[in-house]
Amino acid sequence: MPRYFTFELATRTLPRLEAALREAIDLRQDFQGAEQEIHAAQQRITMLGGSLAGSRGLMETRARREASLSLLKQVLEKLKEMGCLIKDLDTGLVDFPTLYRGDEVYLCWKLGETEIAWWHGVEEGFRGRKRIDAGFLAELSDE
Repeated sequence: MPRYFTFELATRTLPRLEAALREAIDLRQDFQGAEQEIHAAQQRITMLGGSLAGSRGLMETRARREASLSLLKQVLEKLKEMGCLIKDLDTGLVDFPTLYRGDEVYLCWKLGETEIAWWHGVEEGFRGRKRIDAGFLAELSDE
């Protein structure tokens, strides 16, 4: 059964969510950077006939990559446990499932926004965002 947010609960969740989201983005960037370094090193090793296969620097980069990936998985699990839906880690786009007039919709927030000010239907996505107003808030379920 899905977890539904009230507007107030989603708003209270934002500080923890934002911190975890920023951490996930940093970890993913570190992972991707290590991946690129490993790829470049492997190309150099191939060009040199495999003579640097046990390179200490390469082993350290691989360890950094694995550590970043492990921590990233932990942070993503923490985000999942919060009940929000990470729609795009690149932009920090997050949805909070809620009930509006008995139907599931999403409160929509993006990293950098100061508050939750948008919502959209489940099938509409980011392009279908509508501004949250008093009428919308009055129709939200308190569950």
